[in-house]
Amino acid sequence: MPPIDAKTRLCALIGNPVEHSLSPAIHNAAFQHLGLNFVYVALKVEDLEGAMRGIRALTGIRGISVTIPHKIAVLRYLDEIETTARNIGAVNTIVSDSGKLTGFNTDASGGLTALRKGGAPVDEGRILILGSGGAARAIAFALCIEAKVAALTILAILDQERDALIRDLRQKTGAAVTGDHLTPQSLGRAIPNVQVLIHCTPVGMSPNVGETCVPDSLLAPHLTVMDIVYNPLETRLLKDARRAGCRTIRGLEMFLQQAVGQFELWTQQPAPVEVMRAVLEGSR
Repeated sequence: MPPIDAKTRLCALIGNPVEHSLSPAIHNAAFQHLGLNFVYVALKVEDLEGAMRGIRALTGIRGISVTIPHKIAVLRYLDEIETTARNIGAVNTIVSDSGKLTGFNTDASGGLTALRKGGAPVDEGRILILGSGGAARAIAFALCIEAKVAALTILAILDQERDALIRDLRQKTGAAVTGDHLTPQSLGRAIPNVQVLIHCTPVGMSPNVGETCVPDSLLAPHLTVMDIVYNPLETRLLKDARRAGCRTIRGLEMFLQQAVGQFELWTQQPAPVEVMRAVLEGSR
């Protein structure tokens, strides 16, 4: 890896909290593997407006990852927003090019890539998403715009958020989208009619590794199940799904693919995917 010098390009994560992020480890490993004069750091940011002024002013900054709680608020500080990110209403990636800031959402592309690489029949498929937050929004728009799903069902506990997402998807993509409150009963009605189940809630995330919002009795071999939770690598939902004969896709794959998308936007080079995956696998 070249020494850090006046020509080093800086990439950074902005959010709060950022202390436990795996992004610095995977991006720096990728930069080092390819011998690129880039470095990636994590920055705790409370004053987003001030941070964005600084990013615009510092010519050595090439790329920014944006995480909670800034993915929506950051939009107003950008010069351009890629179409899918604008439809989603959230940005997780910024490219700085001679002071011009452009926003992207690689959660959307990363989620769809992880599903396709995992063998999920998403293209023109029948899909069930659990949750209606930022990740669910990103994946839902990618499915409706890029995969042109035949039908999408969204089950979530926050009725207002879920209904707003359904309305946005119908208006902006024309997709056939329905939804309901997330209960065992609504799950029981939806699961027999879908091919893919995508879990986008925090349920089952460490330290609450014994939790799941899908009773194992509802899981059946016709399903492909993706859980976007990546800590632990094998959630209870994925373990239950595997026992039921389902194809499963780990959350690590989506996290990896969204990072790959960021890396390639910043460097304009193919990412060393296996190097990045090895760092993620070794972090657990």
